[in-house]
Amino acid sequence: MAGNRKQLMDIIGLLQHFRAGDSDREISRVLNMHRNTVAKYRRWATQYHLLEVEKLPPPETIQHWLDVAFGQTRPAHMVSTVEPFRELVVQWRSEGLKQKAIWKRLESRGFTGSYGAVSRFVNRLEKDQKLGDVTVRVERPPGDEAQVDFGYAGRMVDETTGKAKRAWAFIMTLSWSRHQYVEFVFNQQLATWLRCHRRAFTFFGGVPKRVVVDNLKAAIIRACFEEPQAQLAYRECAEHYGFLIAPCRPYTPQHKGKVERAVDYVKGNFLGTFEGTTLQAANRAVKVWCLETAGMRKHGTTKAQPLARFLKTEHELLKPLPAEPYDLAIWKKAKCHRDGYVVFENAYYSAPFRLVGQSLMIRGGTDSVRLYTTNYQLVATHPRAIEAGQRLTNLAHLPPTHVEGVILNREMCRVAAEDIGPATAETIEEILSDPAVDRLPSARRLLRLRDVFGDSRLEAACLRATQFGDPSYKTVKRILHNGLEGQGLQPDSTAAPASRFVRQAGDLLGQWVEELRWN
Repeated sequence: MAGNRKQLMDIIGLLQHFRAGDSDREISRVLNMHRNTVAKYRRWATQYHLLEVEKLPPPETIQHWLDVAFGQTRPAHMVSTVEPFRELVVQWRSEGLKQKAIWKRLESRGFTGSYGAVSRFVNRLEKDQKLGDVTVRVERPPGDEAQVDFGYAGRMVDETTGKAKRAWAFIMTLSWSRHQYVEFVFNQQLATWLRCHRRAFTFFGGVPKRVVVDNLKAAIIRACFEEPQAQLAYRECAEHYGFLIAPCRPYTPQHKGKVERAVDYVKGNFLGTFEGTTLQAANRAVKVWCLETAGMRKHGTTKAQPLARFLKTEHELLKPLPAEPYDLAIWKKAKCHRDGYVVFENAYYSAPFRLVGQSLMIRGGTDSVRLYTTNYQLVATHPRAIEAGQRLTNLAHLPPTHVEGVILNREMCRVAAEDIGPATAETIEEILSDPAVDRLPSARRLLRLRDVFGDSRLEAACLRATQFGDPSYKTVKRILHNGLEGQGLQPDSTAAPASRFVRQAGDLLGQWVEELRWN
């Protein structure tokens, strides 16, 4: 479906398999997707030259091309509607319930699918269980695969705070040579997960073709494959380094058995002999241990030293590191608030005012922050805020009627008034000189009159208001609306100076004044 984030991520993953040269049959098996569907997308990818370009275009471009090519008719990646009830189905089937009885029980728990869906799910479940009884060892060629996992490492002290915390070991093992990278961390968050990948590839000096990860055991992996934000960030990392994400099927840790055994080896060997207490000291020591102890041991399966196999054969078959390390990008979903801003990492970023009230996807990189709609259409780009509380505004995002209120300060009001004329400048200065009340809004409103009446009429109105001794916004506006700006007062140079009284008091008061004098 257009706009379905999970489907977009599935298609990007499918493109990566195409670009890696995998066959339709292999992709169909790995992704549990019908071969006709795989072939359909391969034709589409060929049409848009996505198999030839050096780097895939951004998600919003891929989404647009999908909408153009398929519209609402694109088939979704098939996931059984019974999947949310998997544990119940397994339990009931182990108790001997028939498929129709399972269907009826599921209906009582809110399931709305068909009996056929239940039947297909049960048949596939039992087929997988039969296949699971047989163990097949799969060996990968040099440079083809790495396996990643987290293992609990006990409590370690953070030397920056002096406090002991739960710690985990991030382990990446190259499947062919068994050479490994180990790093201890205090959390399994997305940022930590991505940084560990970046440092592991730097440690190896190259990148394998695919990275096998667990779906369930590590919290960050759960986030990567159940939360669209985390999944997209990891996919970006994979695209940057050029590796394929190869998730294990649920409940199948044996699919990454090499790193599973490596976790036990780190716990039993390094952690059993490490005499330090802080996580930072452990990380300094484990780098040496990976090279001098784990790397130099005789491996039980390969019967060779992992470091020697790596240096002699596998290192040169890894993909070269990109010129720049991955720009750690965190994706977050946030609402565009009524003031037109979204909040990311305690800073504020403007979005087009038409998106107020909508949810947006935020991609926060090291140097920039990009805003997308939920359909991954890019709507804004900002530099990354330097400090918390910073507000970054693109004036084009504001309603046109609000822009002036943001940019027109006192000094700009004075400059605009001088551009109109001396009377306008005098009027604006008089308005802004109020010692008790902020008259900046009145000055802005007066200057907006130029858009309605023009500069010359506004200048004439200000001149008339000044001559009347009332240079205010209301007076100037009234003069313009009544068309009186052309009737400004002109001093008459020929008139005699006015006296206090033109006639004598006796002329006005007559005999009454004379009587006052006599008395």
